[in-house]
Amino acid sequence: MIDICVKKALRDFVLDVDIRVPENETLVLLGENGAGKSTILNLVAGLMTPDSGHIRIGTATFVDTAARTCIPVELRGTGYVFQDYALFPHMTVYENIAYGLRMQDVPRETIASRVRELAGPLGLLEVMYENVKYISGGQCQRVALLRALAVQPKILLLDEPFSALDVRTQGQMRQELKAILECAKIPSILVTHDLRDAIALGDQICLMEKGEVVLSGDVETILQEGKHPFIDRFYSREVT
Repeated sequence: MIDICVKKALRDFVLDVDIRVPENETLVLLGENGAGKSTILNLVAGLMTPDSGHIRIGTATFVDTAARTCIPVELRGTGYVFQDYALFPHMTVYENIAYGLRMQDVPRETIASRVRELAGPLGLLEVMYENVKYISGGQCQRVALLRALAVQPKILLLDEPFSALDVRTQGQMRQELKAILECAKIPSILVTHDLRDAIALGDQICLMEKGEVVLSGDVETILQEGKHPFIDRFYSREVT
């Protein structure tokens, strides 16, 4: 399960959250920019350290300030898909997907098999040896996702994964990502400001505002007019 109970002083407010999500479900952190959503991803990944509290993913304790436990970034086993994808621009599609496996000294034959297994269903085999500078935005998103999944992470972290895509591609990628998450059977945290992402992908949704969770629950609980002004703004424009 995902168990995050942390406090972290930020520039404009104190992040203070207590979130628990059942095993292998997708948690969507929803809200305006600057609400503290991406900070939670960075705390889970180990790129930031909480002032107090704990983060537990499954049976692993990533950090527990009371016990003075903090697992290093490289040992946490997180897969992180950044908002801008952070692909290596001098590498091919294959080399990007294989990167984490190479860092783990996985045998070359095993890497090749794993990359092809992942890339095939998403239609990337035909661009496998293209430099990522010359592929489409949707393809870049797929490469970033597969690079994160290739190492079989304990948890998948996704920061605004569709924000760089056009509306038509966003819809297609939501469907693809949902299918991938269902097959991967690992816990995931997705950050977004778009309610459509939350509806399509969230098992549990936390609406955040200035470092606090102001509304949480499944889609049916969240998607009710009058629950919160943020939801109401999307209700008439996007959901109906």
